[in-house]
Amino acid sequence: MAITKVCGIETEYGIHVDPAAEMSPTTASSLLINAYVAQLDRKVGWDFEDESPGRDARGYGREGSLAPAIETHLVNAVLTNGARYYVDHAHPEYSTPECSNALEAVVHDRAGELILTRSMEAANRLLPPGERIVIYKNNSDGKGNSYGCHENYLLDRGVAFSRIVQQLTPHLVTRQVYAGAGKVGEEVAHPGAAPVFQLSQRADFFEEEVGLETTLNRPIINTRDEPHADPQKYRRLHVIVGDANLSEVATFLKLGATALVLAMIEDDFHATRDLRLAAPVAAIGSVSRDTTLRTTVELVSGDKLTAVEMQWELYDLARKYIAERGSEALGNEEVAHRVLDRWEAVLQALESDPQSLANQLDWVAKLRLVEAYRDRHGLDWDDSRLAALDLQYHDLRPAKSLFARLSMERLTTDDDVSRATTQPPTTTRAYFRGRCLDRFSSAIVAANWDSVVFDIGEESLRRVPMMEPLKGTARHVDTLFEGCDTPAELLRRLGS
Repeated sequence: MAITKVCGIETEYGIHVDPAAEMSPTTASSLLINAYVAQLDRKVGWDFEDESPGRDARGYGREGSLAPAIETHLVNAVLTNGARYYVDHAHPEYSTPECSNALEAVVHDRAGELILTRSMEAANRLLPPGERIVIYKNNSDGKGNSYGCHENYLLDRGVAFSRIVQQLTPHLVTRQVYAGAGKVGEEVAHPGAAPVFQLSQRADFFEEEVGLETTLNRPIINTRDEPHADPQKYRRLHVIVGDANLSEVATFLKLGATALVLAMIEDDFHATRDLRLAAPVAAIGSVSRDTTLRTTVELVSGDKLTAVEMQWELYDLARKYIAERGSEALGNEEVAHRVLDRWEAVLQALESDPQSLANQLDWVAKLRLVEAYRDRHGLDWDDSRLAALDLQYHDLRPAKSLFARLSMERLTTDDDVSRATTQPPTTTRAYFRGRCLDRFSSAIVAANWDSVVFDIGEESLRRVPMMEPLKGTARHVDTLFEGCDTPAELLRRLGS
């Protein structure tokens, strides 16, 4: 049976620095994160010991692939909710803690937004009057530069990577019909093409089918082989093709449907016909540029399907998979059925009346806003005012955000989200990491996804490995923490 698809999201947020502030985005990002961390009265840095971003799933490594030196001296904090908060490529980046199901991940992704909003407010209080930092949850600066929203999924190491490429690519290319964040215009030249509204902010930036890069020559399937877990048993699939969603429904479907597709790949539960795409890179762009959802993509067989039809094929297979194999891989039976039900309902609406999803999906909500403004003022699609409206949709300032003014459907509550800014999920190893930081941060030298390093005054530091993502949960370790007043006592109990 497929293993539980432990998942998480890494979001690089867009950052705008008021010209009067006279600081680089890197400096501003550091100020932003430090302003937030300073309020916590505790700061634990990141342990780069196991970083190997150049290791390739195809079986080779790249020279000089250690963690970039610039990252080791910039702010890089581990939070009590088990998350990582740091500067990456001049952007503030928030990586959620490991989550055991899609709904849990939605809560912690929203907690990241709240942390960035609080960080922005704290940083701006430190700046002189008239200077400010503004944060956006989007994927493009409108000038040809893109920054990522990456997903991570736990996979069995025994699954052949070639099968992942063949069977996952059709899903990643076509899921933008519900997972796209929407975008005014384009940033990759298409000679003779008229300005457009796109489903996806990221589709413009993919140039390869398979590869290791994440910032140039971006591939649909990323081959980074950095499991952050027992490398003999597990693979961490690093998905870089997604948009940064504000819609909770879009995030939920993006994660839940992808986890289901990966579970089917792992269990070799596949469609009776070959769904491989003839030209995936061309297809991801053509799907993004068609808000009518009628564009077809060609399969290697010569057959043609629309993106919605492809998603129906995958949905029908997933419904059959859950009925025959169960929902264990989705981490929670109720969540698994919610994913299936929402997937079906959204596909039905996309076929019959996409505008009925304006309170559920980002691209539909944004398109309705932009088209209303465009019609009211008689604007062409390349008018800069429409690009500004697009950007304002993603503004994290509550008083400025267009998204915040919409009555978008919620899957979380404000209390859940606020709690998740300080408390980790109870169902993964993030729980142990978060509890350690909350209780014993003064004795923790550093931490990362798969270990916590303690200094309890002995000659050597003590590293506690966490190579199993589904161990270290509340069920596993709560009794360890009961009546445990010192880190030395905790380590003694772990040793016994």
